[in-house]
Amino acid sequence: MFSNVLSNAVIFDQAHPLEVSEYVNRHVGHHKLEFADRECSRSPASRLNHRDFAGLGLSSISYGDQVDVRCPELQGIYHFQVVTRGECHWRFRDKSVRLLPGQALMVNPNEQVSLTYSADCEKVVVTVPQALISEVSLHEAGLLPREGIKFSCDVINLNKSLGFLKLLEALLLEANETELDLSHLQLPYRDILIRKLLQQFDSNAASGRDLHANDRSFSHLLAYVEANIRDDLSVEELAQVGNVSVRTVYNLFAKYFNVTPKLFIKQSKLKSLREELGSGKAVRNVTEVALDYGFTHLGRFSSDYRKMFGELPSETLRRRR
Repeated sequence: MFSNVLSNAVIFDQAHPLEVSEYVNRHVGHHKLEFADRECSRSPASRLNHRDFAGLGLSSISYGDQVDVRCPELQGIYHFQVVTRGECHWRFRDKSVRLLPGQALMVNPNEQVSLTYSADCEKVVVTVPQALISEVSLHEAGLLPREGIKFSCDVINLNKSLGFLKLLEALLLEANETELDLSHLQLPYRDILIRKLLQQFDSNAASGRDLHANDRSFSHLLAYVEANIRDDLSVEELAQVGNVSVRTVYNLFAKYFNVTPKLFIKQSKLKSLREELGSGKAVRNVTEVALDYGFTHLGRFSSDYRKMFGELPSETLRRRR
């Protein structure tokens, strides 16, 4: 399954497991790696491929050893994980599951979990920001549960969902293309995948239809932010666009994303800017792009960027050249 996945995005090959673990902590999700056999010396047999794709993180991970991984909780992201080889045992607070090749599950933000990789285990991990899941769900249904989207931890067999399997294969193939600039195709793939995740996995996404009428216009505000992402957007402007009060704008962003409107706009600008730096388009330097998005304090911009993505903007640009 998924042969040669992300073969053009190799980060480590025949590396020590702790090297891979350190990178995963910075770019995929916080965790602690422990070896099942503490007395055994570790041969450099770990592999990791990783690439950003329209705001998603795509990874293929193999530690080359039986290891235990403890994840205290994912911060602001979901994990869609597929076992492609070997097996992986998952332990949630209230249940345990075992994933074999071709099986997948979803991990929610703020969900504590521990797992054990077999020595031959390999997984594909798709990291999806919480804001993207909320945005697509809101656009599709016009509402969100008050506690946010929560997926069940049930296992699905991709071999029984051939349409979903083909979509995932197509997305990984698209992400593997480095010779052509196909960035204009990335966003549709991303949004289709998120819609499929919402359809494929049981969740609370369809519940809570008692929302106030103001909530139904929130998707319009999100679309406005995306369409005018380079502008200096204000909360007052969003209130006018949505024909609601400034207080309502604050309440809506707190309700759906647990952030202020200003922080949401800044994070959206950083995500869009990062896509531009990594798209392969002609970008002369980071400063020019940062100013284009309204970041005039370059030191603070670099600090915020690194805090959000685990690397400096210059590193993102250099990696794509």
